[in-house]
This record gives sequence, structure tokens and C-alpha cells, in this order.
Amino acid sequence: MSKLLIVDDEINIRELIKKYASFEGYDVYEALDGIEAIEKCKNEDFDIVIMDVMMPELDGFSAVKEIRKIKNIPIIMLSARGEEYDRLHGFDLGIDDYVVKPFSPKELMMRVNAILTRYRANYSVNTNKVYVYEGLKIDYSARIVYVNDERLDMTPKEYDLLTYLIKNENMAIKREELLSKVWGYDFFGDDRTLDTHMKLLRRKLGEYGKNIITLRGVGYRFEKK
Repeated sequence: MSKLLIVDDEINIRELIKKYASFEGYDVYEALDGIEAIEKCKNEDFDIVIMDVMMPELDGFSAVKEIRKIKNIPIIMLSARGEEYDRLHGFDLGIDDYVVKPFSPKELMMRVNAILTRYRANYSVNTNKVYVYEGLKIDYSARIVYVNDERLDMTPKEYDLLTYLIKNENMAIKREELLSKVWGYDFFGDDRTLDTHMKLLRRKLGEYGKNIITLRGVGYRFEKK
């Protein structure tokens, strides 16, 4: 049974998610704020965390930053704020998805299931291959990316986006395909999620960010210059 941690100071939100998650077969745990969430993550191994942003004592972003230091757990952020800055900040911290309140609990659980399916599939693959293009190097077995021998701090989604583009080098990849392959489901809702991840990925790649070409109205392509 997969263990899910709900972190939210609103009892109605926790109860709503718990109802649907329990129905899906999850073993559900709860935390009232960021500090309690960090302590629970230190003492328990959770399969996924659903984290609210605005909470007393310690906000969700700060809690994610601390949790990332001790555990590599898939995290979905919940927030009443849908501004790009908040999404960018969350994805930059390594969250896997960003859901804006009010939300559909059924949709939220679809996202939870898809993230876990994709996460387990990605981490069960060990290809023992290395990709090299000038100063860009990817160690597929270790899921590590280097630029000019410097290891990049990449989130799982950024890594998956980059490697999917590279494995389909010079091919036009539609937005729908990227969302389906990397997020693991037929995406619905705000498609700015993909653009936000691409923006962060290009920034981390530095000089190699220009190798990811935007195809207006279509999607993206990775090509060597």
C-alpha cells in the first residue's frame, strides 16, 4: 500500500483528499504545517506528498526545500495562487506538479497516480549509457547531467524532459506528446506547466539551452548547433 502525506492547515481540505486517496487504496497520513511535515518525512518513508503553500509556522515552499535535503519524494503543491512566479519557484525547488485551488479531487488523484507510475518506471530503468555532445554529458544510469564537467542540480521532470528530447533528437515533439510521456497521462488543465519547466530547464543548461528549439503552435525540438 502506497503511503501518502497530506500537508495542509485546513481540515476540510485534508479530509477531502483523505477520502479520495483512501478510496484509491492509499495509506494516508496528515500534517498541519511545514514543520510537522518535515518531522514526519524524517521518521517515515512516504511515496508521495501533497503540500499546501500557505500555512502557519512554516510555509510549503520552505518545507519542500528542507524535505529535499533528506528525501527524494514526489511532491505536489496546492495553492490558491496561480501566478507564474509561484509555479517557477515551486518547480525550481523540485516539485512534480502544481495544482491551483479550488481543485477537483478526482483530477488530483489522477495526477498522484500518474506521477507515481512515471516515477517508479523512471527509477527502475538502468541503461548504463552515456550521452555526450560537446560539453553536455548525460549519465543515464545515474540520471546525472553535466555541463562542462559541472554537475547540474536538476529535478526529475527537468531530467525526463531533456532526455526525452535528446532521445528524439532533431524530431518535432508535440506538446501533447511531451506532457503524456513525461507526466505520464493525457494532460488536462493549465498547459503552462510545460512552458514553465522548459524555461527552468533552458536556464540550467546555460549555453546548451539554445539547443532546445521552440516550434510555435507545435512543441519543441532538440538539435545540435
